[in-house]
Amino acid sequence: MFDLLVNAEGGLTTAGYVVCAIAGIALFVLAILFAGRNSEKKKMGTRQLVFCAMAIALAYVTSYLKLFSLPWGGSVTLCSMLFIVLIGNWYGVQTGIFAGLAYGIMQFLQEPYVLSFFQVCCDYILAFAALGVAGFFAKSSHGLLKGYIAAVIARGAFHALGGYLYWMDYMPENFPQSLKAVYPIVYNYSFLLAEAVITVIIISIPAVVKGLGQVKKSALA
Repeated sequence: MFDLLVNAEGGLTTAGYVVCAIAGIALFVLAILFAGRNSEKKKMGTRQLVFCAMAIALAYVTSYLKLFSLPWGGSVTLCSMLFIVLIGNWYGVQTGIFAGLAYGIMQFLQEPYVLSFFQVCCDYILAFAALGVAGFFAKSSHGLLKGYIAAVIARGAFHALGGYLYWMDYMPENFPQSLKAVYPIVYNYSFLLAEAVITVIIISIPAVVKGLGQVKKSALA
């Protein structure tokens, strides 16, 4: 089954793209269902559909706006993680996780590379789903800021795990073995924290705070 979805170069076959697209759509629908369940009206509505779709679409578009990229994967984008974090902030952890799963599959379709099934889970599925943990802080003071920071840390943990278990095998033979456990952490958090600093500065600007507050009210109306 795995060979049917992945080609010899580590990319996706046509069947692989189809399966991932279907999975992404299914997860997006689940995200909307949870958004409706967690809303005050307790049912899915057009508003939840529009806001979740808009946030995921903005995340995907801004993921192409890269300030710089690293040679082994990873890049600093124009606040792309923020939009998935917003879903968790608006509609809760479960919705944020499902939205992150759907977005992770979209990222996989954008730049797929497969070493193993679990590596794909670490780098795409679990890493982006982890952005949904922002929902845990939704009702606390400065909840969006706290949730965003927690989401970035959670995403980085899965990338670092995948790097340690799989990507380190592709390092040059003269790579110091003493750095094997540390390098994936430093590498992955280097670009994630760089983007996080930029995003935190932006969402701390009073006018942006006010604007995001108004958007949240509209999303929950």
